[in-house]
Amino acid sequence: MSRFSPILSRISTLVILIASMLATGPAYAVDKDGRFVLVIDPGHGGKDPGAVNGKNQEKTINLNVALKMGKLIEENCKDVKVIYTRKTDVFVELYKRADIANKANADMFISVHTNSAKNKSANGAETYLLGVEENRTSANLNVALEENKAILLENDYETHYEGYDPNSPESMIIFEFMQNEFQKESLKMATFNQNQMVKSAKRPDRGVHQAGYLVLWKSAMPSILIELGFISNDAECRYLVSQKGVDEMSQSLYKAFKEYLDYHNKQKEKAVPAAQAIGNRQPDATQSLPVYKVQFMSIKTPLKKNDKRLSSYANVDYYTENGMCKYTCGDTTDYDAILSTKTEVQKKYKDAFVIAVYQGKKISVKEARQLSAKNK
Repeated sequence: MSRFSPILSRISTLVILIASMLATGPAYAVDKDGRFVLVIDPGHGGKDPGAVNGKNQEKTINLNVALKMGKLIEENCKDVKVIYTRKTDVFVELYKRADIANKANADMFISVHTNSAKNKSANGAETYLLGVEENRTSANLNVALEENKAILLENDYETHYEGYDPNSPESMIIFEFMQNEFQKESLKMATFNQNQMVKSAKRPDRGVHQAGYLVLWKSAMPSILIELGFISNDAECRYLVSQKGVDEMSQSLYKAFKEYLDYHNKQKEKAVPAAQAIGNRQPDATQSLPVYKVQFMSIKTPLKKNDKRLSSYANVDYYTENGMCKYTCGDTTDYDAILSTKTEVQKKYKDAFVIAVYQGKKISVKEARQLSAKNK
């Protein structure tokens, strides 16, 4: 029997689990503001220091750069909502980091890390997206394996990662079965990021690569992982922990994100049609009472009609707004009835809320209730 046979047997089961997960998709939260949602993930934290050089720890470098990057975006990109997987020195499991992004219906996930190598002269920055390059014995494989070993600090990690073994290079074969629908956008962001780290922060260029990072695998949106430099290189370590290093690296990451945001907005303008009338009913100029609905989901592309997420509710419909497909259920002129529907929907979608439609256009619930009272 081949030494790979037990692994391949386990992988075949794993592929079925992965396919099921992708087909079902995450239960998205509702983005009420329609803003671009960016999740920034400072790698490691708490009991997981990451790579270490003397008193210097990767988790601190990651956090300092990530927070500064996020602050620059918050100050200069008002149409962006920034969410952090951590803002302090705490331990967050890899699957929970991705879950934060999935539940926020994020448009981009950026995980910030710092590299390490046995060769103390190794230096430079690199950017990764999910995938497996042809040479599975490459240094990229080793980097991913080291980052993935963070799951060993988690309780019951076998359950959360479908049997993935961070001590087995052969386990990385699972990523060869992945069809990442966000690869184009991830590669675009990775390229912008790598170019800016080289151009703005003057870092040695180690390029853009693919690797099997668990935190990217679990993230259902365009995602990249950044290696800022090598903490194992004394000179680069001194740079990364310095204020100069934090400022320059965070500025380069901010510039890269701004480039991607401009690209994203241009693509959205090309692809998104004008907002459609809301509701199953045709717009009626003589309609005297507004209709109430429960909005429960916001995603980037329409779901198939037989999608399981739509089968639990009556009168499911969607409308487009700010480049998003916003799904609603219920269709009633009775405000008390829609509140009952909302309570039921919130058992699954806790951020669900009531919207009002009048003559094919969305109006405020307050205005709708005033119209209802006036026309009864």
